[in-house]
Amino acid sequence: MIAIGCDHAAYSFKTEIMEYLKDKGYEVKDFGADGKIKSDYPEYARRVCRSIQAGECDRGLLFCGTGIGMSITANKFRGIRAAACMEALGAELSRRHNDANVLCLGARMIGIELAKRTVDVWLETDFEGGRHSNRVDLITMMENEEYTGQAN
Repeated sequence: MIAIGCDHAAYSFKTEIMEYLKDKGYEVKDFGADGKIKSDYPEYARRVCRSIQAGECDRGLLFCGTGIGMSITANKFRGIRAAACMEALGAELSRRHNDANVLCLGARMIGIELAKRTVDVWLETDFEGGRHSNRVDLITMMENEEYTGQAN
């Protein structure tokens, strides 16, 4: 299941992406916002990230005006690797190389058709593993304060 959240700036954007994904057969869970009334994006990032941490959802999509605030907030949660991407190649590489489990998009930064393509690529791309696994493992160790640094 895909967790989806947004703030007021991206409400219409979120609604269109959700319908697009449902039409493609994806199961989505909406964590708000529920309208265009001014709202604080960190709350919706928290809801989506907690659902992933709890295993209720596999991945998440977060939308705000730029995607940046959502990304900053989401990356505060253990086990979340959020990537703010404004095009398909960045989204693909965030999955392939970083095993990103949250994609953040800016409703004021990217058109809806490019957003749909970016989400498609992100959802369809697998993590490569290999040398990238070591790097993702280092991130996890840093989150858990188990990494003390090493010289290359």
